[in-house]
Amino acid sequence: MNDIKKILHELQENKISVDEAYLKLKEKPFEDIGYAKVDLHRKIRQGASEVIYGAGKTPEQIAGIVNVMQEHHQGAVLITRLSQESADKLKTLGCEINYHAEARIGIYGEIPKPEGENFIVVATGGTSDIPVAEEAALTAEVLGNKVKRLYDVGVSGLHRVLSHVDEIMSASVIVAVAGMEGALASVLGGLADCPVIAVPTSVGYGASFGGVAALLAMLNSCASGVSVVNIDNGFGAGYLAGMINKASRK
Repeated sequence: MNDIKKILHELQENKISVDEAYLKLKEKPFEDIGYAKVDLHRKIRQGASEVIYGAGKTPEQIAGIVNVMQEHHQGAVLITRLSQESADKLKTLGCEINYHAEARIGIYGEIPKPEGENFIVVATGGTSDIPVAEEAALTAEVLGNKVKRLYDVGVSGLHRVLSHVDEIMSASVIVAVAGMEGALASVLGGLADCPVIAVPTSVGYGASFGGVAALLAMLNSCASGVSVVNIDNGFGAGYLAGMINKASRK
């Protein structure tokens, strides 16, 4: 339930007065802290709080944004592309995050329990794709989604992915993370009746051109229902998968 609905329900149940409800609704939509304007109404508009992009920000700046979000009850805070050095510094600043080094993600607060039984499958072609996949999976989980991970199920051993047909066919959305030639997305797209979000990774030898080969292969997928995000963009895939999964529950 978003914040506006919660306020209206409280008003309907006489838990708060009309004046109290009005005061809550007219709170300013952002907090200007000089180096950042923290969006406090994003959860109301989009169903999820603002996400902090950690790269390029100092630990002090990140801590300041987190503090503002917590003061306004924004729930769990997701920090993407966060280095180990910055994560360590944040803890010395009193910002106690749970750091996931492989995914370069920091999470302040508790990951919410999944809403409903619908789930997202996050699959990788190989073990080397797991860091990007974990960025997608953790993002989806912070947004309140149930996630099942199917790692190292690439097409070089097709029997591996076929052993998970039940999960693939039961998912509400699939995130397919693969480098090299990026064929996993097409295979999963041909098996599933749900949307497939393809994530090309920069994993591969010279002719993969840092993920461009996988990107082009995924864009040219012959399987229907496959969409593609940018190279190594696990966050974007996880966020979109979360939106699709929530929409399927409505």
